[in-house]
Amino acid sequence: MAEEFHVHGPHDHAVEHEAHQGHQGGEGGGHHGPGLAQQIAIFTALLSTLGAVVSYQGGTTEDQAMLAKNDAVLQKSFASDLWNEYQAKSTKSHLVEIAADLAPPEKQEFYKKQVEKYKLEKEKLKKEAEEYDGKSEHANEQSEHLLHPHHHFAQSMTFIQIAISLASITVLTRIRWLFAAAGVAAFIGLILWGRAWFA
Repeated sequence: MAEEFHVHGPHDHAVEHEAHQGHQGGEGGGHHGPGLAQQIAIFTALLSTLGAVVSYQGGTTEDQAMLAKNDAVLQKSFASDLWNEYQAKSTKSHLVEIAADLAPPEKQEFYKKQVEKYKLEKEKLKKEAEEYDGKSEHANEQSEHLLHPHHHFAQSMTFIQIAISLASITVLTRIRWLFAAAGVAAFIGLILWGRAWFA
């Protein structure tokens, strides 16, 4: 029975070397445990997951802020229409008052009733316009309130991306202080994410 021989290529040796280094703690350490590459892989996987959550939350708050801003613009346009109608009624009311002063006595009662009618209509329009102005102001405040945490989410995401980039460079260069810097950037990202909840 013929024996089978397996000839290792250069790639096989490189893979075995990396696996052996990983079991020995990365750069020639004598203890068993995950190597630097494995630590960074876990670190970046966790940060990528966190980044996805932060990105989703930031996008959601931005969408809600834009909806509130759109609502503010819509309410303001309703108020503007009502104020325009109020101005038109005011102009008509003034013309009727002038007509009442110039009209013969038998027509003055008619014009006085018209003045009262316009006065009531103006009061109603003013009240409705002020209500829409109030709704617009409230929606604007809500939009600003929603945008405030969005800034923290965006800043958090920036630091998380910096941490992932520094960790990736660490794998290529094996400069461990870069991994420490990645940890600091990730920590700042976490703090900013936390602050977004209380903004």
